[in-house]
Amino acid sequence: MSQIAINEPIESQPEAALPSSTTVALVQLALACGGFGIGTGEFAIMGLLPNVAETFSVTTPQAGYVISAYALGVVVGAPVIAVLAAKMARRTLLLMLMLVFAIGNILSAVAPTFETFTLLRFVSGLPHGAYFGVAALVAASMVPVHRRARAVGRVMLGLTIATLLGTPVTTLFGQSLDWQVAFLSVGIVGLLTVALIWFHVPKDRVSEEASFLRELGAFRRPQVWLTLGIAAVGYGGMFAMFSYIASTTTKVAMLPESAVPIMLVLFGVGMNAGNFIGSWLADKSLLGTIGGSLIYNIVVLTTFALTAANPYMLGFSVFLVGCGFAAGPALQTRLMDVAADAQTLAAASNHSAFNIANALGAWLGGLVIAWGYGFAATGYVGAALSFLGLFVFAASLRLERRGRTAPAL
Repeated sequence: MSQIAINEPIESQPEAALPSSTTVALVQLALACGGFGIGTGEFAIMGLLPNVAETFSVTTPQAGYVISAYALGVVVGAPVIAVLAAKMARRTLLLMLMLVFAIGNILSAVAPTFETFTLLRFVSGLPHGAYFGVAALVAASMVPVHRRARAVGRVMLGLTIATLLGTPVTTLFGQSLDWQVAFLSVGIVGLLTVALIWFHVPKDRVSEEASFLRELGAFRRPQVWLTLGIAAVGYGGMFAMFSYIASTTTKVAMLPESAVPIMLVLFGVGMNAGNFIGSWLADKSLLGTIGGSLIYNIVVLTTFALTAANPYMLGFSVFLVGCGFAAGPALQTRLMDVAADAQTLAAASNHSAFNIANALGAWLGGLVIAWGYGFAATGYVGAALSFLGLFVFAASLRLERRGRTAPAL
């Protein structure tokens, strides 16, 4: 198997040295398979909490701690792994990350106690952010610069398909058979991904300049913090709405519980559409896609809040909010640009930022509901978060323009 310089900065890759389209397609398929497994494992638990609670004799809210444990694993694992693995070849790192993910999920299926299960969900979350970050860098480095975002989008396609197919199917089997089957299935997908990466992702050379300190240098760059801030604040609105979509469907739109899976599917369709359209737009205008998506989110989340009582408008709004995932490939690509030679840490931290957005959105949405404003008001929370994200984006844009006009020393 030939070696390629996928561990070098993206801009350094001459088009003549890029691999064939068949190789690129197989690599993207392998990496997307991992994304499918991670996405399914992350979201399937939400539909299986009552089953988990019954097995371990805890309440459903207590069972919800396992979701927090996984999210904490993502937030902690992404930067720590990126720094510790600075001298490791990216192909080797991908194999190790997916192997840990697979083992963590398989062991989750046979956990003897609730405490053990919670710990294993934390361990399973550790590879999440680092995997997506490194996979995005590998995919982007194998295509021309003007097609980077679309390459990243194809890797993320595994995650969005998981919300559309993997999560509902795994949840169905987990409920009808046994919830442990869900995690065993995710573990098997992880092992399949290990095999696909082993056979299809080319070996890469580690840059001689790679080091722990170089990766940590990403956090000395204001644009890295601003881009992570856009993700953490500006996109919490999607999660504010989605966290309470079941109750909004049944208590605001007055639909039966059987309509909740339909809303989940509509959200998944929207995420897939947003991923496709957003990655194409990002290759045309990276900053325009990020700023435009924030404005778009303000509009559709406000529409959600105003029309949630109408079943048809609720379904349409849920689809539109899902389309807001269009910013995912753009933000991931933006981090590659602003991180310079510390791309691994910055790219991995993107998923930590999105998990912070998840926690922030769900928490603020819950506060508004507790204050008596109703489930539909989560749309207003989301719109407000997107509005705040615009201020962070404006600061990033201003710094970008100031850098372009600064005189050379």
